[in-house]
Amino acid sequence: MASNDSERQRRPVIGLPTYSERTRFGVWDVDSAVLPRSYVDMTVRAGGIPVLLPPTGVAPAEVIDRLDGLVLTGGADLEPARYGAEPHATTRTRADRDEFEFTLFDLARSADMPVLAVCRGLQLVNVALGGTLLQHLPDVLGHTDHARSPGAFGVTTVRTRPDSRVAAIAGPEVKAHCHHHQAIDTLAPQLTATAHAADGTIEAVETQTGPFLLGVQWHPEENTIDDRLMRALVEQAVEYGRERNR
Repeated sequence: MASNDSERQRRPVIGLPTYSERTRFGVWDVDSAVLPRSYVDMTVRAGGIPVLLPPTGVAPAEVIDRLDGLVLTGGADLEPARYGAEPHATTRTRADRDEFEFTLFDLARSADMPVLAVCRGLQLVNVALGGTLLQHLPDVLGHTDHARSPGAFGVTTVRTRPDSRVAAIAGPEVKAHCHHHQAIDTLAPQLTATAHAADGTIEAVETQTGPFLLGVQWHPEENTIDDRLMRALVEQAVEYGRERNR
């Protein structure tokens, strides 16, 4: 009986890819693997155990064996060559993250692992599945509402599609914390766009079949009073871990 109780209460392990950046703390100024604390806190509040995953080249399959769920975190732009484009003047990439996270996502999909993709993560999912990106939204939209000022999140009203998973989780309208200058252009064939900003920008995607895969262009980790998306991932990760360990 005790073992059944222990299994039922087991908290899922959630992987969080990190940035590789020069970082200053105390007396040190060194290369570091870092991630905003808000991702960690969101994972804990939702009932998961956060594990930080630094970019270390091609992701090894053993990483997936130790996880119950994956959050593809935000950050730098993707290398445009991955979707057949030349880089825009404003595009800033991190090749080490691309190499690690594209293979990590492939491994997670092959294992039917639940995935929540955030901002850059949504864009990575779209490109990995055959889609393309708009590299600089102000060139297309004529405004900077999705990234109003450096180092600060703006709030964008996002409408979700009524019959979608994201609507079932987050409701018909989301006051989304956004900071992005890129977005989906051509949607990958396996994905459905299930939320949009008023200007038509795709703000959420998901799959209609298969394991849990939900991507949002906004940053749910920045809204500390609403953990519904992360709780949904954790619920899926609990079930995934239970099935895997049977």
